[in-house]
Amino acid sequence: MTGIAVREGEHRKPIHLGAHFPGVNNTTVWQVPEAGSQVDFASFEHLARVAEDARFDFFFLAEGLRLREHLGRIHDLDVVGRPDTFTVLAALAAVTDRLGLAGTINTTFNEPFEVARQFATLDHLSAGRAAWNMVTSSDAFTGANFRRGGFLPHADRYRRAAEFITVAQRFWDAWDAAAPQRVVHRGEQFTVDGYPELPRSPQGHPVLLQAGDSADGREFGARHADAIFTRHGTLEAGREFYADIKARAAAHGRNPDHLKVFPAATFVIGDSRAEADEKARHIRLLQVGPQTAINFLEQVWGRDLSDYDPDGPVPQEDPTFDAVTQGRTRQGDPREIAARYRARAEAGGLSIRELVIEMTARQQFVGTPEQVADGIDRYVQADACDGFILVPHLTPTGLDDLAARVVPILQERGAFRTEYEGTTLRDHLGLPPLSAAGSERRTG
Repeated sequence: MTGIAVREGEHRKPIHLGAHFPGVNNTTVWQVPEAGSQVDFASFEHLARVAEDARFDFFFLAEGLRLREHLGRIHDLDVVGRPDTFTVLAALAAVTDRLGLAGTINTTFNEPFEVARQFATLDHLSAGRAAWNMVTSSDAFTGANFRRGGFLPHADRYRRAAEFITVAQRFWDAWDAAAPQRVVHRGEQFTVDGYPELPRSPQGHPVLLQAGDSADGREFGARHADAIFTRHGTLEAGREFYADIKARAAAHGRNPDHLKVFPAATFVIGDSRAEADEKARHIRLLQVGPQTAINFLEQVWGRDLSDYDPDGPVPQEDPTFDAVTQGRTRQGDPREIAARYRARAEAGGLSIRELVIEMTARQQFVGTPEQVADGIDRYVQADACDGFILVPHLTPTGLDDLAARVVPILQERGAFRTEYEGTTLRDHLGLPPLSAAGSERRTG
């Protein structure tokens, strides 16, 4: 793989980068001495400082609302739970100056006034760097932690989310220098009658991110979001998704350039491609240990598979679909999923563990610093995305090597900033300012 040459005068589409704090995912490696805490503030601060020194757009904090259970026990398929999102991001606002601060807050189990107030507070404390990753939930298992409990059908959770963001935006826009404006809303999900408690924040609204690849999720994101967090990893799938979501934004009367697309991606860097490949193989074996492989397959088969050898063949029996795992679901008919898994395993001669490693793989950049830079740049220049949310496998030092060895290459190519040009996250992402009414200001 060779570097991407930059000809004099050639336009380079700017790359945007977010740094995902490891923990709430199945990529984090905890079994090595260098792995740190996912709850110590020093871990959050380290990753944020490294990201800001490298001129990343934002720090991204995911969130889990309930510990997952497997066969009635808390399991370690991945790590869930950490200190409260707003508390962590507010603390990070005090130790960073330019880095955007993005938090995942659920629209199913919160209330619009409270979330609007919390994000307005964060935007004030950070001088305009707040971002909200809007997510929904439809499972009763998570809901059992909350007063209402129960669950929402898939389509209803987006209807609630749309009404939620509408009410929140009305609170953000209701402040007037002369006097706060009253917010009155009566809808299917919310009945609200009140006033905002804070002056308009530096960005007006936090930057709105959304994660959802379904048709409903795409429509919601195209209408409401400033950035989309997607799982599409291959170049071809990325280009298809990118074209689709931009077209949907245009159909809603929006400028497609004002909706950014961010796939998640992991990375492994070595002094040679062979070294990077070996490191990547070792990391995947740590991420998917024998018990994790069996646990993963039990979620599909719906039965206890503890008698199976993780290094042996995939079960030939059909799933029973008993609820052995709560808090994590597979989309679709279990029998069809199992058949697809069997076919994949047979075609590749894969054991259970090898199959799970393959099926859970994210988009991954593996190679020398130059090769990793090539991969990131290629996706952005080919309109497969506008940038990446990078997911390190180590807490909190997993971003250090990429920041030191890959980012300078992207900067030399003119595809990534060497300094922040603005002060707010909207500035970093190239989004226009908002008018007092919450819409994009039109110029020209």
